[in-house]
Amino acid sequence: MDLEGALNTDFKQGLKEEDIKKRRSHFGWNELEEGEKQSAIQLFFSQFKDFMVLVLLAATLISGLLGEYIDAIAIIAIVFINGFLGFFQERKAEKSLNALRELSAPQVTVLRDGQWIKIPSKEVIVGDIMKFVSGDRIGADVRLIEANNLEIEESALTGESLPVSKTTDEVAGENIGLGDMENMAFMGTMVTRGNGIGVVVSIGMKTAMGQIAHMLQNAETMETPLQRRLEQLGKILITAALFLTCLVVGIGVIQGHDLYTMFLAGVSLAVAAIPEGLPAIVTVALSLGVQRMIRMNAIVRKLPAVETLGCASVICSDKTGTMTQNKMTVTHIWSSGMTWQVDGTGYNPRGEFYQNEKKVSPGQSKELQQILTFGCLCNHSALKEHEDSFALDGDPTEGALLVAAMKAGIHRETLLNQFTIEKEFPFDSSRKMMSMVVKDQQGKRYVITKGAPDVLVKMCQSVLWSGKLQSLGKEHITIVNNAIDGLAKQALRTIAIAFKPIGENTVILHESEAEKELTFLGLQGMIDPPRPEVKKAVKECREAGIKTVMITGDHAVTAEAIAKQLGILKGNAKVMEGSCLNDMSVEELEDIVEDVAVFARVSPEHKLKIVKAFQNKGHVVAMTGDGVNDAPAIKTADIGVSMGITGTDVAKEASALILLDDNFATIKAAIKEGRNIYENIRKFIRYLLASNVGEILVMLFAMILALPLPLVPIQILWVNLVTDGLPAMALGLDKPEDDVMRRKPRHHKEGVFARGLGWKVVSRGFLIGAATLISFMTIYHRDPNQLVYAQTIAFATLVLAQLIHVFDCRSEKSIFARNPFGNMYLVWAVISSVVLMLAVIYVPGLQSIFHTVSIQPRDWMLVIGMASIPTFLLAGSYYLQKRA
Repeated sequence: MDLEGALNTDFKQGLKEEDIKKRRSHFGWNELEEGEKQSAIQLFFSQFKDFMVLVLLAATLISGLLGEYIDAIAIIAIVFINGFLGFFQERKAEKSLNALRELSAPQVTVLRDGQWIKIPSKEVIVGDIMKFVSGDRIGADVRLIEANNLEIEESALTGESLPVSKTTDEVAGENIGLGDMENMAFMGTMVTRGNGIGVVVSIGMKTAMGQIAHMLQNAETMETPLQRRLEQLGKILITAALFLTCLVVGIGVIQGHDLYTMFLAGVSLAVAAIPEGLPAIVTVALSLGVQRMIRMNAIVRKLPAVETLGCASVICSDKTGTMTQNKMTVTHIWSSGMTWQVDGTGYNPRGEFYQNEKKVSPGQSKELQQILTFGCLCNHSALKEHEDSFALDGDPTEGALLVAAMKAGIHRETLLNQFTIEKEFPFDSSRKMMSMVVKDQQGKRYVITKGAPDVLVKMCQSVLWSGKLQSLGKEHITIVNNAIDGLAKQALRTIAIAFKPIGENTVILHESEAEKELTFLGLQGMIDPPRPEVKKAVKECREAGIKTVMITGDHAVTAEAIAKQLGILKGNAKVMEGSCLNDMSVEELEDIVEDVAVFARVSPEHKLKIVKAFQNKGHVVAMTGDGVNDAPAIKTADIGVSMGITGTDVAKEASALILLDDNFATIKAAIKEGRNIYENIRKFIRYLLASNVGEILVMLFAMILALPLPLVPIQILWVNLVTDGLPAMALGLDKPEDDVMRRKPRHHKEGVFARGLGWKVVSRGFLIGAATLISFMTIYHRDPNQLVYAQTIAFATLVLAQLIHVFDCRSEKSIFARNPFGNMYLVWAVISSVVLMLAVIYVPGLQSIFHTVSIQPRDWMLVIGMASIPTFLLAGSYYLQKRA
């Protein structure tokens, strides 16, 4: 039985939809089994592994044994609530990262019910017919049934770094190694050249990848440099907090306070003061920011890119599809010194042909018919009609050639009945050409080549001029180059078509044999209009101190025209062609790279040189790309950006950011969000640490002044739970400040406490502690017998001071710089905290638990006044400095 029958599939139609469910129940999903994951219960109990929390639980156990049941139960309840909060934060972060992996997982193209469709690789089933092109990742183990110059890099399986040439021939022998199975393509390997079609024979753990237990079985842990720095900072803060806590306890005992009470107070203070939840909050902030980016059509594959985005100072962007709409439409055709105009828009195959503003029939010109025919035949795209709209399956440039031919009544399906494609040499970005060897019904054989005009002209020795074959001399070359320049000045992208007849027995094995001694046929000029939103995005990037550089393989004149339209080419900015980069070292390029705004006629190899030159000048570079050869530059860039629509799997694998809409404006939006995420992290670091400093200092100052405890342990833990929880999280949802894209990029080596953050933490913390202590002392000295009342006043002042301070943290300037209702999550978080504080103070059942009493209305003036001082005093000093 042949392979088609053995797998019960159809090589021409693929699997039927009704067969998929049956096969799924038998074969399962196409995925590798992951290593053991931490269960929800394990994750919950891991929240209580912190040493200080264990000490606190031990202390509360002793408290219970001593008969202090209410205190013990209340403290344990707060610890468990804290544990739940930490658990939900980590679960949210984990789910976000899993969703991220799902979104960035590769897709494959399969044949189902006679239609080629894209599906997630997870959904591939045995018997599927799969096709792949250069840059794709193979989604399962497949037996090849078609291979055109197909080469696959299999180092993930064999360790061999050189790509392996593939064939459809049967491989004879027994115990054949993976590296020798030339008619197979394996899951997880990368297509580096050519294209092919195969039938899926194994999926999931049955694949070669699954059987050798590849490293992909264990999910990668994504941790950013900022998270690592904060982890180190946390250790320093823990040491400082423990030292100050011991100091408080030691002074308290010396002052005559009860050892047990001071010990419990010290442990509670340590638990509240140590920012053990800081890394978790940072993870949540990053995951929330990443989710917002996804809604903006940007998928972050590597979390460190979120931080780096805020530092970007140069964006090197492809033109086609990223700055332009990638909806190519042929508008001009040139051949034999004649020009035809073509009307119509998009991929609608209806349009008319004109010459000198006079409508003409395309069938009347042999040159026009021939250039349209060869452009349609040397092609891989297909047009699909759906309810009076047309969608392209394939490359937009090839789609434009296809549609232009259809407007003249030439259809690829008809041509494939008239011509047999014997061999194909796929497009390669270094050659900038694609060729096919075809044979017509009379047995005549031709090579058809399409590609970049300036490259293709050099491969031609003759030209078809007015139906006659003529030698391609200097005069004709000048005329052709003038035609190329004329179309380019109209911002048209040009594709040249050439051909040559070959003998019946001529064997062509390599593209170098096919793409020489050609006959030049003509040009097709197509327009790819700029995206309307890009001009504004380029302007905003300039205001943000970010240089936008256009990189394109197009003609320099075309690139210059588009760059001027988008506002990229301004002042003394230069256009540089790739030919100038060939003999230029990175060091030489460094001297002029900052003066160049457009790189034209660039090959992917040049991109790497451009990235390094900018980096050597101290820039943080974002580089876009979509092809296989773009991967080195994407990987070398500080922020590698790949295209979600046109990008190859190789490019996506190398990138840190995927643009789902292939749009330059999305890069700008991602940079804005990246800046905002970093600023939000700084905001809650500022808030948490200033609050913790205030809590420690109020206790320390009280012990130094030989005062009673201003706060009891349960109150300290309650403040940590209520004021450090919801408001801190709400800061992570803060919208960007109005001027976030009018600031210079952050230096990539900038510390967390840069730009005065360290001073703000210490100064605000000191004032919060001082204000709380003054409130306590005012009431205590008024009546020393009312210690619980004084402690309640201190408790209320500390809570309100922190809740007012959280609004100050929203801006680097002052509390008045932003509308307080601009973040309603924060408003509701603060309102919730105030309500909970009032409940603790006024609800009789809670008073006995939290050691509070009702506050008299007149004393609220003292509480609110003192709580406001830390924030409004420094806000006033900011404006005085600004006026001075």
